[in-house]
Amino acid sequence: MKAKKVLAILLALVLTLALVACGGSTTTTSTTTSSSSGTTIRLVNGKIEVDAMLKKLAEMYEQKTGVKVEIESMGGGIDIQGTLKGYYQAGNMPDIFVNGSDADFANWDGLLADLSGEAWVADTDAAYVNKDGVVGFPYTTEAIGLAYNADVLERAGVDAAGLTSPAAYKAAFEKLDSMKDELGLTAVVGYYTEPVNLYWSSGNHIFGQYLDAGLARDDTTYIDLLSDGGKLDTARFTAFAEFIGLMQEYADETMMISGTYDQEVLNFASGNYAFVTQGSWIGATMTADDKEAYEAAGNFKVGFAPYAFEDGIDTILTNSPSWWSVFKGSNEDAAKAFLQWLTTDEAQEVLVMEAGFISPFKSCKYVANDPFAQTMADYLAAGKTSNWHWQGMIEGIAQNYTGQVFNDYAQGKLDTAGFVETMEHVCANAYGG
Repeated sequence: MKAKKVLAILLALVLTLALVACGGSTTTTSTTTSSSSGTTIRLVNGKIEVDAMLKKLAEMYEQKTGVKVEIESMGGGIDIQGTLKGYYQAGNMPDIFVNGSDADFANWDGLLADLSGEAWVADTDAAYVNKDGVVGFPYTTEAIGLAYNADVLERAGVDAAGLTSPAAYKAAFEKLDSMKDELGLTAVVGYYTEPVNLYWSSGNHIFGQYLDAGLARDDTTYIDLLSDGGKLDTARFTAFAEFIGLMQEYADETMMISGTYDQEVLNFASGNYAFVTQGSWIGATMTADDKEAYEAAGNFKVGFAPYAFEDGIDTILTNSPSWWSVFKGSNEDAAKAFLQWLTTDEAQEVLVMEAGFISPFKSCKYVANDPFAQTMADYLAAGKTSNWHWQGMIEGIAQNYTGQVFNDYAQGKLDTAGFVETMEHVCANAYGG
Protein backbone atom coordinates (compact mmCIF):
# COMPACT_ATOMS: atom_id res chain seq x y z
CA MET A 1 0.00 0.00 0.00
CA LYS A 2 2.86 2.35 0.73
CA ALA A 3 4.17 2.15 -2.83
CA LYS A 4 0.71 2.76 -4.23
CA LYS A 5 0.06 5.76 -2.00
CA VAL A 6 3.37 7.40 -2.88
CA LEU A 7 2.84 6.75 -6.55
CA ALA A 8 -0.67 8.13 -6.43
CA ILE A 9 0.58 11.41 -5.00
CA LEU A 10 3.20 11.70 -7.71
CA LEU A 11 0.70 10.81 -10.39
CA ALA A 12 -1.66 13.57 -9.35
CA LEU A 13 1.12 16.03 -10.09
CA VAL A 14 2.11 14.61 -13.47
CA LEU A 15 -1.28 13.65 -14.88
CA THR A 16 -1.91 16.96 -16.61
CA LEU A 17 1.57 16.96 -18.15
CA ALA A 18 1.17 13.36 -19.25
CA LEU A 19 -2.06 14.13 -21.07
CA VAL A 20 -0.47 17.14 -22.80
CA ALA A 21 2.48 14.98 -23.85
CA CYS A 22 0.10 12.62 -25.61
CA GLY A 23 -1.52 15.35 -27.64
CA GLY A 24 0.91 15.71 -30.51
CA SER A 25 2.41 12.25 -30.50
CA THR A 26 1.94 9.05 -32.44
CA THR A 27 -0.23 6.42 -30.80
CA THR A 28 -2.06 3.52 -32.43
CA THR A 29 -4.58 1.38 -30.60
CA SER A 30 -6.43 -1.74 -31.71
CA THR A 31 -10.20 -1.51 -31.82
CA THR A 32 -11.77 -3.06 -28.74
CA THR A 33 -13.97 -6.07 -29.39
CA SER A 34 -15.09 -9.01 -27.32
CA SER A 35 -13.13 -12.23 -27.64
CA SER A 36 -14.80 -15.61 -27.92
CA SER A 37 -13.21 -16.71 -24.65
CA GLY A 38 -14.32 -13.55 -22.88
CA THR A 39 -10.70 -12.72 -22.04
CA THR A 40 -9.01 -9.56 -23.30
CA ILE A 41 -5.56 -8.34 -22.37
CA ARG A 42 -3.91 -5.07 -23.34
CA LEU A 43 -0.25 -4.46 -24.18
CA VAL A 44 1.39 -1.04 -24.37
CA ASN A 45 4.30 -1.19 -26.82
CA GLY A 46 6.98 1.50 -27.09
CA LYS A 47 8.18 0.66 -30.61
CA ILE A 48 5.77 2.17 -33.10
CA GLU A 49 7.73 0.72 -36.04
CA VAL A 50 6.64 -2.84 -35.20
CA ASP A 51 3.00 -2.06 -34.48
CA ALA A 52 1.75 -3.98 -37.52
CA MET A 53 3.77 -7.07 -36.64
CA LEU A 54 2.52 -7.11 -33.05
CA LYS A 55 -1.06 -6.79 -34.23
CA LYS A 56 -0.46 -9.75 -36.56
CA LEU A 57 0.75 -11.76 -33.55
CA ALA A 58 -2.33 -10.68 -31.60
CA GLU A 59 -4.57 -12.00 -34.38
CA MET A 60 -2.64 -15.28 -34.49
CA TYR A 61 -2.96 -15.68 -30.73
CA GLU A 62 -6.69 -14.93 -30.72
CA GLN A 63 -7.27 -17.53 -33.45
CA LYS A 64 -5.24 -20.05 -31.46
CA THR A 65 -6.59 -19.40 -27.96
CA GLY A 66 -9.66 -17.18 -28.21
CA VAL A 67 -7.91 -14.58 -26.06
CA LYS A 68 -7.94 -11.08 -27.55
CA VAL A 69 -4.78 -9.00 -27.25
CA GLU A 70 -5.16 -5.26 -27.77
CA ILE A 71 -1.92 -3.61 -28.96
CA GLU A 72 -1.44 0.04 -28.07
CA SER A 73 1.76 1.38 -29.68
CA MET A 74 3.38 4.65 -28.70
CA GLY A 75 6.23 6.32 -30.55
CA GLY A 76 7.77 9.61 -31.59
CA GLY A 77 8.07 12.11 -28.76
CA ILE A 78 5.35 10.68 -26.55
CA ASP A 79 6.14 10.49 -22.83
CA ILE A 80 5.32 6.82 -22.37
CA GLN A 81 5.94 6.70 -18.63
CA GLY A 82 3.93 9.86 -18.12
CA THR A 83 1.07 8.37 -20.09
CA LEU A 84 1.23 5.15 -18.09
CA LYS A 85 1.12 7.13 -14.86
CA GLY A 86 -1.99 8.84 -16.16
CA TYR A 87 -3.50 5.44 -16.92
CA TYR A 88 -2.70 4.29 -13.39
CA GLN A 89 -4.35 7.33 -11.85
CA ALA A 90 -7.42 6.74 -14.00
CA GLY A 91 -7.60 3.04 -13.11
CA ASN A 92 -6.87 2.14 -16.73
CA MET A 93 -3.57 0.23 -16.52
CA PRO A 94 -2.70 -2.21 -19.30
CA ASP A 95 -1.97 -5.82 -18.42
CA ILE A 96 1.45 -5.68 -20.13
CA PHE A 97 3.48 -2.52 -20.63
CA VAL A 98 6.93 -1.35 -21.62
CA ASN A 99 9.73 -0.26 -19.29
CA GLY A 100 13.02 0.92 -20.75
CA SER A 101 15.29 1.89 -17.88
CA ASP A 102 16.02 1.44 -14.20
CA ALA A 103 14.09 4.65 -13.55
CA ASP A 104 11.08 3.29 -15.44
CA PHE A 105 11.02 0.13 -13.34
CA ALA A 106 11.43 2.20 -10.17
CA ASN A 107 8.17 3.98 -11.04
CA TRP A 108 6.33 0.69 -10.49
CA ASP A 109 8.09 -0.58 -7.38
CA GLY A 110 5.92 -3.26 -5.83
CA LEU A 111 3.38 -3.12 -8.65
CA LEU A 112 4.89 -5.61 -11.11
CA ALA A 113 4.17 -9.33 -11.25
CA ASP A 114 7.09 -11.67 -10.57
CA LEU A 115 7.79 -13.68 -13.71
CA SER A 116 10.55 -15.82 -12.19
CA GLY A 117 8.54 -19.03 -12.53
CA GLU A 118 7.93 -18.66 -16.25
CA ALA A 119 9.56 -21.22 -18.56
CA TRP A 120 11.09 -18.59 -20.85
CA VAL A 121 13.33 -17.27 -18.05
CA ALA A 122 15.74 -20.21 -18.46
CA ASP A 123 15.92 -19.53 -22.22
CA THR A 124 17.49 -16.07 -22.02
CA ASP A 125 20.18 -14.06 -20.27
CA ALA A 126 18.39 -10.78 -20.91
CA ALA A 127 15.49 -10.79 -18.43
CA TYR A 128 15.20 -7.71 -16.22
CA VAL A 129 15.70 -8.65 -12.58
CA ASN A 130 15.29 -6.53 -9.47
CA LYS A 131 14.63 -7.17 -5.77
CA ASP A 132 11.14 -8.43 -6.60
CA GLY A 133 12.42 -11.09 -9.01
CA VAL A 134 12.15 -11.23 -12.79
CA VAL A 135 9.94 -8.30 -13.75
CA GLY A 136 10.92 -7.65 -17.38
CA PHE A 137 10.38 -9.83 -20.47
CA PRO A 138 13.03 -9.16 -23.17
CA TYR A 139 11.85 -9.26 -26.77
CA THR A 140 14.84 -8.09 -28.80
CA THR A 141 18.48 -7.09 -28.71
CA GLU A 142 19.53 -3.77 -30.20
CA ALA A 143 22.79 -2.06 -30.99
CA ILE A 144 23.91 1.56 -30.98
CA GLY A 145 26.90 2.67 -33.00
CA LEU A 146 27.59 4.92 -35.95
CA ALA A 147 25.59 3.20 -38.67
CA TYR A 148 27.21 3.45 -42.07
CA ASN A 149 26.51 2.80 -45.73
CA ALA A 150 29.07 0.09 -46.49
CA ASP A 151 28.74 0.50 -50.26
CA VAL A 152 29.56 4.21 -50.06
CA LEU A 153 32.56 3.63 -47.81
CA GLU A 154 33.85 0.93 -50.16
CA ARG A 155 33.50 3.19 -53.20
CA ALA A 156 35.39 5.92 -51.36
CA GLY A 157 38.14 3.54 -50.26
CA VAL A 158 37.39 4.01 -46.56
CA ASP A 159 38.13 0.98 -44.38
CA ALA A 160 35.36 0.81 -41.79
CA ALA A 161 37.39 -1.62 -39.68
CA GLY A 162 40.01 1.07 -39.18
CA LEU A 163 37.61 3.58 -37.62
CA THR A 164 38.89 3.15 -34.07
CA SER A 165 40.39 6.61 -33.41
CA PRO A 166 39.46 10.28 -33.82
CA ALA A 167 42.26 10.69 -36.37
CA ALA A 168 40.89 7.85 -38.50
CA TYR A 169 37.44 9.39 -38.44
CA LYS A 170 38.75 12.83 -39.36
CA ALA A 171 40.56 11.41 -42.37
CA ALA A 172 37.50 9.40 -43.42
CA PHE A 173 35.13 12.35 -43.04
CA GLU A 174 37.43 14.61 -45.04
CA LYS A 175 37.72 12.10 -47.86
CA LEU A 176 34.01 11.42 -48.03
CA ASP A 177 33.23 15.13 -47.94
CA SER A 178 35.54 15.75 -50.89
CA MET A 179 33.68 13.05 -52.85
CA LYS A 180 30.09 14.00 -51.93
CA ASP A 181 28.99 14.77 -55.49
CA GLU A 182 30.59 11.62 -56.86
CA LEU A 183 29.01 9.51 -54.13
CA GLY A 184 25.61 11.21 -54.27
CA LEU A 185 25.78 12.38 -50.66
CA THR A 186 23.92 15.32 -49.15
CA ALA A 187 26.24 15.17 -46.15
CA VAL A 188 28.75 12.79 -44.62
CA VAL A 189 26.83 12.40 -41.35
CA GLY A 190 23.14 12.41 -40.54
CA TYR A 191 23.25 13.81 -36.99
CA TYR A 192 20.00 15.33 -35.67
CA THR A 193 19.59 17.06 -32.31
CA GLU A 194 16.00 18.38 -32.25
CA PRO A 195 15.40 18.56 -28.47
CA VAL A 196 11.62 18.18 -28.10
CA ASN A 197 10.86 14.89 -29.85
CA LEU A 198 14.36 13.56 -30.61
CA TYR A 199 16.04 14.29 -27.27
CA TRP A 200 16.36 10.53 -26.64
CA SER A 201 18.75 10.11 -29.55
CA SER A 202 21.36 12.58 -28.34
CA GLY A 203 20.51 12.71 -24.63
CA ASN A 204 20.34 8.95 -24.09
CA HIS A 205 21.93 7.01 -26.93
CA ILE A 206 24.78 9.31 -27.91
CA PHE A 207 25.45 10.43 -24.34
CA GLY A 208 25.54 6.72 -23.56
CA GLN A 209 28.65 6.41 -25.72
CA TYR A 210 30.50 8.60 -23.23
CA LEU A 211 29.34 6.27 -20.44
CA ASP A 212 30.27 2.96 -22.08
CA ALA A 213 32.14 3.06 -25.40
CA GLY A 214 35.24 0.88 -25.28
CA LEU A 215 34.45 -0.55 -21.83
CA ALA A 216 33.80 -4.11 -20.68
CA ARG A 217 30.10 -4.83 -20.22
CA ASP A 218 30.41 -4.92 -16.42
CA ASP A 219 32.45 -1.70 -16.17
CA THR A 220 30.27 0.87 -14.42
CA THR A 221 32.95 3.53 -13.88
CA TYR A 222 31.20 6.43 -15.57
CA ILE A 223 27.59 5.64 -14.68
CA ASP A 224 28.73 5.31 -11.06
CA LEU A 225 30.40 8.71 -11.30
CA LEU A 226 27.28 10.22 -12.83
CA SER A 227 25.12 8.68 -10.13
CA ASP A 228 27.35 10.30 -7.51
CA GLY A 229 25.86 13.77 -7.78
CA GLY A 230 25.92 14.04 -11.57
CA LYS A 231 29.70 14.03 -11.97
CA LEU A 232 31.49 13.66 -15.31
CA ASP A 233 35.06 12.63 -16.03
CA THR A 234 36.24 15.88 -17.59
CA ALA A 235 39.07 14.39 -19.66
CA ARG A 236 36.95 11.61 -21.16
CA PHE A 237 33.98 13.90 -21.72
CA THR A 238 36.16 16.49 -23.42
CA ALA A 239 37.40 13.86 -25.87
CA PHE A 240 33.78 12.86 -26.42
CA ALA A 241 32.78 16.51 -26.98
CA GLU A 242 35.54 16.97 -29.55
CA PHE A 243 34.26 13.93 -31.44
CA ILE A 244 30.71 15.32 -31.41
CA GLY A 245 32.14 18.58 -32.75
CA LEU A 246 33.81 16.64 -35.57
CA MET A 247 30.50 15.03 -36.49
CA GLN A 248 28.81 18.43 -36.48
CA GLU A 249 31.40 19.76 -38.90
CA TYR A 250 30.38 17.15 -41.47
CA ALA A 251 26.67 16.82 -40.63
CA ASP A 252 23.64 17.87 -42.65
CA GLU A 253 23.34 21.48 -41.48
CA THR A 254 19.79 21.85 -42.82
CA MET A 255 18.56 19.06 -40.55
CA MET A 256 20.98 18.95 -37.62
CA ILE A 257 19.06 21.45 -35.50
CA SER A 258 15.42 20.66 -36.17
CA GLY A 259 15.15 17.55 -38.35
CA THR A 260 12.84 14.71 -37.33
CA TYR A 261 13.61 11.07 -36.68
CA ASP A 262 11.61 10.02 -39.76
CA GLN A 263 13.59 12.43 -41.93
CA GLU A 264 16.89 11.17 -40.55
CA VAL A 265 16.13 7.53 -41.27
CA LEU A 266 14.64 8.27 -44.70
CA ASN A 267 17.66 10.30 -45.75
CA PHE A 268 20.01 7.51 -44.72
CA ALA A 269 17.84 4.87 -46.43
CA SER A 270 17.88 7.05 -49.56
CA GLY A 271 21.69 7.01 -49.65
CA ASN A 272 22.05 10.67 -48.72
CA TYR A 273 24.40 10.07 -45.76
CA ALA A 274 27.47 7.90 -45.32
CA PHE A 275 26.85 7.70 -41.55
CA VAL A 276 23.79 8.16 -39.35
CA THR A 277 23.54 8.48 -35.57
CA GLN A 278 20.89 5.82 -35.05
CA GLY A 279 20.85 2.21 -33.97
CA SER A 280 19.84 -1.17 -35.35
CA TRP A 281 16.11 -0.47 -34.96
CA ILE A 282 16.15 1.64 -38.14
CA GLY A 283 16.56 -1.53 -40.21
CA ALA A 284 12.86 -2.32 -39.80
CA THR A 285 11.94 1.14 -41.09
CA MET A 286 14.37 0.97 -44.00
CA THR A 287 12.83 -2.27 -45.22
CA ALA A 288 9.21 -1.31 -44.53
CA ASP A 289 8.10 2.33 -44.48
CA ASP A 290 11.19 3.47 -46.41
CA LYS A 291 11.37 0.39 -48.60
CA GLU A 292 10.98 2.20 -51.94
CA ALA A 293 13.67 4.75 -51.10
CA TYR A 294 16.02 2.01 -49.87
CA GLU A 295 15.46 -0.04 -53.03
CA ALA A 296 16.07 3.03 -55.20
CA ALA A 297 19.36 3.54 -53.35
CA GLY A 298 20.39 -0.03 -54.19
CA ASN A 299 19.52 -1.85 -50.96
CA PHE A 300 23.06 -1.04 -49.87
CA LYS A 301 24.88 -3.03 -47.21
CA VAL A 302 25.21 -1.39 -43.80
CA GLY A 303 27.48 -1.72 -40.81
CA PHE A 304 28.28 -0.23 -37.44
CA ALA A 305 31.43 1.65 -36.49
CA PRO A 306 32.30 2.53 -32.89
CA TYR A 307 32.09 6.05 -31.49
CA ALA A 308 35.88 6.12 -31.29
CA PHE A 309 36.34 9.42 -29.48
CA GLU A 310 39.48 7.99 -27.86
CA ASP A 311 42.16 5.89 -29.55
CA GLY A 312 41.40 2.19 -29.46
CA ILE A 313 37.65 2.28 -28.86
CA ASP A 314 36.37 -0.68 -30.86
CA THR A 315 33.00 -1.62 -29.34
CA ILE A 316 29.39 -0.84 -30.11
CA LEU A 317 26.71 -0.70 -27.42
CA THR A 318 24.20 -3.58 -27.28
CA ASN A 319 21.43 -4.53 -24.89
CA SER A 320 17.73 -5.16 -24.59
CA PRO A 321 16.31 -1.70 -25.30
CA SER A 322 13.28 -2.25 -23.12
CA TRP A 323 11.20 -4.97 -21.52
CA TRP A 324 7.56 -5.85 -21.16
CA SER A 325 6.24 -6.07 -17.61
CA VAL A 326 3.01 -7.51 -16.25
CA PHE A 327 0.98 -5.26 -13.97
CA LYS A 328 0.30 -6.96 -10.64
CA GLY A 329 -3.41 -7.45 -10.02
CA SER A 330 -4.24 -7.40 -13.72
CA ASN A 331 -5.24 -10.45 -15.73
CA GLU A 332 -1.85 -11.91 -14.77
CA ASP A 333 -2.28 -15.49 -15.88
CA ALA A 334 -3.49 -14.51 -19.36
CA ALA A 335 -0.71 -11.94 -19.69
CA LYS A 336 1.96 -14.44 -18.65
CA ALA A 337 0.59 -17.03 -21.05
CA PHE A 338 0.80 -14.57 -23.95
CA LEU A 339 4.41 -13.68 -23.14
CA GLN A 340 5.29 -17.38 -22.99
CA TRP A 341 3.67 -17.91 -26.39
CA LEU A 342 5.81 -15.11 -27.85
CA THR A 343 8.85 -17.35 -27.31
CA THR A 344 7.40 -20.17 -29.43
CA ASP A 345 8.62 -20.92 -32.91
CA GLU A 346 5.61 -19.47 -34.71
CA ALA A 347 5.76 -16.17 -32.78
CA GLN A 348 9.54 -15.89 -32.99
CA GLU A 349 9.34 -16.25 -36.76
CA VAL A 350 7.19 -13.11 -36.93
CA LEU A 351 9.24 -11.16 -34.39
CA VAL A 352 12.54 -12.03 -36.05
CA MET A 353 11.78 -12.40 -39.74
CA GLU A 354 9.12 -9.67 -40.03
CA ALA A 355 9.75 -7.27 -37.15
CA GLY A 356 13.51 -7.63 -37.61
CA PHE A 357 14.20 -8.35 -33.94
CA ILE A 358 17.43 -10.00 -32.85
CA SER A 359 16.01 -12.65 -30.56
CA PRO A 360 17.25 -12.76 -26.95
CA PHE A 361 16.08 -16.38 -26.66
CA LYS A 362 18.61 -19.18 -27.02
CA SER A 363 16.10 -21.58 -28.53
CA CYS A 364 15.23 -19.27 -31.43
CA LYS A 365 16.34 -20.72 -34.76
CA TYR A 366 15.69 -17.62 -36.87
CA VAL A 367 18.17 -14.99 -37.98
CA ALA A 368 16.68 -11.63 -38.85
CA ASN A 369 16.49 -10.66 -42.49
CA ASP A 370 17.48 -7.18 -41.39
CA PRO A 371 20.18 -4.89 -42.81
CA PHE A 372 21.95 -4.72 -39.43
CA ALA A 373 21.67 -8.37 -38.37
CA GLN A 374 25.07 -9.40 -39.75
CA THR A 375 27.08 -6.51 -38.34
CA MET A 376 25.50 -7.09 -34.92
CA ALA A 377 26.27 -10.80 -35.11
CA ASP A 378 29.89 -10.02 -35.99
CA TYR A 379 30.37 -7.71 -33.00
CA LEU A 380 28.64 -10.14 -30.65
CA ALA A 381 30.73 -13.06 -31.88
CA ALA A 382 33.93 -11.04 -31.45
CA GLY A 383 32.97 -9.97 -27.94
CA LYS A 384 33.24 -6.33 -29.00
CA THR A 385 30.19 -4.96 -27.24
CA SER A 386 29.69 -2.58 -24.33
CA ASN A 387 26.64 -2.14 -22.13
CA TRP A 388 23.77 0.37 -22.05
CA HIS A 389 24.33 1.96 -18.67
CA TRP A 390 22.47 5.06 -19.82
CA GLN A 391 19.39 3.05 -18.88
CA GLY A 392 20.46 3.61 -15.27
CA MET A 393 20.35 7.40 -15.52
CA ILE A 394 17.68 9.26 -13.58
CA GLU A 395 14.30 9.60 -15.20
CA GLY A 396 13.87 12.62 -17.49
CA ILE A 397 17.53 13.61 -17.73
CA ALA A 398 17.62 13.37 -21.54
CA GLN A 399 14.30 15.12 -22.02
CA ASN A 400 14.87 17.88 -19.50
CA TYR A 401 18.64 18.37 -19.49
CA THR A 402 21.13 16.65 -21.78
CA GLY A 403 19.12 16.68 -25.03
CA GLN A 404 18.90 20.47 -25.00
CA VAL A 405 22.63 20.86 -24.40
CA PHE A 406 23.43 18.76 -27.48
CA ASN A 407 21.11 21.01 -29.50
CA ASP A 408 22.74 24.18 -28.15
CA TYR A 409 26.15 22.81 -29.14
CA ALA A 410 24.88 22.01 -32.64
CA GLN A 411 23.43 25.51 -32.97
CA GLY A 412 26.81 27.04 -32.13
CA LYS A 413 25.57 28.56 -28.89
CA LEU A 414 28.33 26.61 -27.13
CA ASP A 415 31.89 25.87 -28.18
CA THR A 416 33.50 22.59 -27.16
CA ALA A 417 34.65 23.88 -23.78
CA GLY A 418 31.22 25.42 -23.22
CA PHE A 419 29.53 22.14 -24.10
CA VAL A 420 31.63 20.31 -21.51
CA GLU A 421 31.10 22.95 -18.84
CA THR A 422 27.35 23.20 -19.47
CA MET A 423 26.89 19.44 -19.48
CA GLU A 424 28.76 19.18 -16.18
CA HIS A 425 26.52 21.90 -14.76
CA VAL A 426 23.19 20.43 -15.90
CA CYS A 427 24.10 16.90 -14.83
CA ALA A 428 25.03 18.18 -11.38
CA ASN A 429 21.72 20.05 -11.23
CA ALA A 430 19.75 17.02 -12.43
CA TYR A 431 21.20 14.74 -9.79
CA GLY A 432 21.53 17.37 -7.09
CA GLY A 433 17.95 18.56 -7.48
